[in-house]
Parts: sequence; C-alpha cells; structure tokens
Amino acid sequence: MSAVKYELIKQCKQSGARLGRLHTPHGIIETPVFMPVGTQASVKGISPDELRDMNAGIILSNTYHLFLRPGHELVKEAGGLHGFMNWDRAILTDSGGFQVFSLSKLRKITEEGVAFRSHLDGSKLFISPEYAMEIENALGADIIMAFDECCPYPADRRYTKNSMERTTRWAERCLEAHKNTDKQALFGIVQGGMYGDLRKRSARDLVAMDFPGYAIGGLSVGEPAELMNQMLEETVPELPVNKARYLMGVGSPDYLIEGTLRGIDMFDCVLPTRIGRNGTAMTSRGRVIVRDAKYAHDYTPIDPECNCPACKNHTKAYIRHLLKAGEMYGLRLVTLHNLYYLINLMKDIRSAIMEDRFLDFRAEFYEKLGGRRC
Repeated sequence: MSAVKYELIKQCKQSGARLGRLHTPHGIIETPVFMPVGTQASVKGISPDELRDMNAGIILSNTYHLFLRPGHELVKEAGGLHGFMNWDRAILTDSGGFQVFSLSKLRKITEEGVAFRSHLDGSKLFISPEYAMEIENALGADIIMAFDECCPYPADRRYTKNSMERTTRWAERCLEAHKNTDKQALFGIVQGGMYGDLRKRSARDLVAMDFPGYAIGGLSVGEPAELMNQMLEETVPELPVNKARYLMGVGSPDYLIEGTLRGIDMFDCVLPTRIGRNGTAMTSRGRVIVRDAKYAHDYTPIDPECNCPACKNHTKAYIRHLLKAGEMYGLRLVTLHNLYYLINLMKDIRSAIMEDRFLDFRAEFYEKLGGRRC
C-alpha cells in the first residue's frame, strides 16, 4: 500500500476543477494546495510555527541543495527532515534534477546519470536515479520525486524526445531502487518539453508504471503562459483521476488559478519568498512594490483584504521604512504576507469549487486585478 493516497472529493459542476484530500504519514492536506518551498530545510525567513499558523500542511525541500550541504547522511542521522527541521507536517522533496541542470557547472548527461560540478565549490559529483533514491530515502520526506531531466526552453524536438525517453527509463530505475515504500511515496515526472504528443506519451508510459502520484515538470521555464496552459490541456487528461497531480515550480496567483482549472492538485514555487525578500507583495489587486516612494506616507496595510500578521499590525509606510533601512523584519513581513496570501487564495479556490462557482471566482479575481500584474 502506498504511503500517500489521493481522495477525490468533488469536481466543480461549473468548471470541472477538482477538490480533494491528500493522505500522508504526516497529515491530511486539502487540495488544490500551494506548498511553500524550504530549499535548505527552511522556508526563508519563516519559522515552522509561523508556517503552522498560516495552515501550511506541506512544504518542500530540495534534494540537490541538501545533498551538497549538509549531506543526506547527516540529515538521516538527525531523524530525517522532519526531525532535523522540527516540522511535524508533510514534506515533499524534489529529485534535484532541475537544479543539476540549472545550477551545476560542466554537466554531462549519460544513460547512467549526470556528472556535474558543484555550484558551491566546483567539486566533481555524480547522481544516478539509484543514488537520487538513496538520497531522498535518507532525507525521509513523505513524497519524493523520480530523477528526471528538465529540458530547457526552447529545445528542438529530437533533443526533447531523447530527453523524455531517458527520463522514462530513469523513472523505472527509481521505482526499482526506492526503499521505505510504506513511509514515502514516489511520484513520476511527466516531461516532453513543449510538444503535446511527447507529453502524452510520457504520461502514458509513467501511468503504466502505477506511481501513487504524478508531477508535470518542465513548464514555467520561460514559455508563454498560453503555451503552458496548452501543455497542461494535452497532459492532464492522460493522468488517472484517483492520483494526485502536481505542477512543479508554479506559484503566481494567475498560474494557480489556471492550473486548478485544468485539473492540477498541487503547486510549489520560490516566487512568493523570492519577491518578498525584494520588497514586492502579492495582493488581491496585483503586485505592490512596497519599496516604492509613493508608499512613504501610506498608512494602510499591504492588502486590506488580508488578515496576515503584516497586514493586521503594520502599514506600508512602516514596512517600506524597514526595507529602506535594511531591517530584516521588513523582508520577513513581506515574505510572510505573500505566503499567507497564496495559502488563503487556495482556501478560497477550494471553497469556490465546493460551491460550484469556480469560473465566477476566476472572473472576479481577474476583474479585481484590472489588468495589473499578478
């Protein structure tokens, strides 16, 4: 029996969007859900208690970064990620594939795996599908990801096809190497670049392996939003209705809504924490760059519709002052707000699905933006 099980609760009569529950060894997660990213076993600037307060049921950590520092054996010695970071709810680790291809230097891809140099110190390293499983088993997350190759955008068809087929073969090897199946669920990753037929084939081949869940990788890598949506429309119908569907690396509010509309259950992205550290807030009326001079005398909250600690207790003028003064509390407040905003956006999305009004909710969301950026 799989360590993780997806339960479909309802499909919106108006849109077909899904409402569900993800049962994990560390709790039940209501879906669709946004998962904050804790790359180095910490969501930047945010404590575990603050994550619990905002009802984050699941967070991510990064296999590549933890493999480099402090090392998966040390994390295992500390009781796995749950014990190491004092987090009693669910965790997902990616396979490190994306980071190997985006951060590492002088990488060489072979059938066996990927040889590369660390972006930290230039040391020579090698990860195979089997070693990726060894690392992720040691980290101990509830959900772990198969080792894959994330194609760059753009990429020609021949390269993409070869890459996708290798990812499928690696997925088989990951299944064979995966231990702790009663405690950790391994998800396959659909690839295929921007070629719909390749994505369909990738999905069908992975579904035949009967993973407990499926991720869609290689999107939100620089392609237009319309193309990403098209690839979702090609891919999602190939995935089982009784398994979780995870769109990797997507976190802007409009992408969360469009992904949900197309049947996605799980999302993650560093966007809310990254732009938060730069003083940019996500709000119901679009992005607010709190550092801007026009907010120097603005004694209203970042978002009057938000009930996060930043919005309840502080004004844009005060937070702008903190940012301009280089005070860490200012960066924390904007980051905290962004995570609260996305987690509560998903809560509102779930309510709209339950009430069969998701398309109305979507229209109201875009109307509030009034053409502004998400």
